[in-house]
Amino acid sequence: MNIDELKNTWNEDDSFEGTPEISIEQKSKIKLPLERIRKNMRMELWSTVGIFVFAFALIAFCEGNFKFKFYLSILIGSMVFVTFFFFSQFFKLYRNMSDPAMKTLDGLKDLLHQFNLNKQYYLSFYLSFVPFLVCELIIVLEFIPRPVPLSDFQIAFILILTLVIAMPLLLIIGKWWFRVFYGKYIQQIEHFVQQLD
Repeated sequence: MNIDELKNTWNEDDSFEGTPEISIEQKSKIKLPLERIRKNMRMELWSTVGIFVFAFALIAFCEGNFKFKFYLSILIGSMVFVTFFFFSQFFKLYRNMSDPAMKTLDGLKDLLHQFNLNKQYYLSFYLSFVPFLVCELIIVLEFIPRPVPLSDFQIAFILILTLVIAMPLLLIIGKWWFRVFYGKYIQQIEHFVQQLD
């Protein structure tokens, strides 16, 4: 086969027609919500880092016995580990948003699927802090001196009440936070993809 036949065969191949590229005008429409999502992800990452630095600094400079400070440090270190896992998943999405595959409709549909998956990660991230909250509360109840010690019933009541309030509250805050910082931009992208279909 000579070069001319190869060129003709290449030009006649229509296997790539199922994934047409998005025009420059359409790319500019999609760029704004993607950039807002990326900006919010960066802001959330750095604010989370700041919160953990503040928490460790607070433990270092607060007065308390060694056990109290040590237990809180271990607990916050564990929270950092869990946060690192979830943020590594978010970072994969962050990188995928600048992928050249976003030039096709199929690439955008795949991105929407990743957004929905990351929404579940996001809610799991908030709910994963319930055990940490309970442990912090136990440490505070056990180690902070009081003029009148708490009874066993009072400790049990405080812990159960905290769980009953904290779990739904964390879920509501997580959903609200996701909707405000990411959900409205994801809806813009979904609307755009529906228009392209």
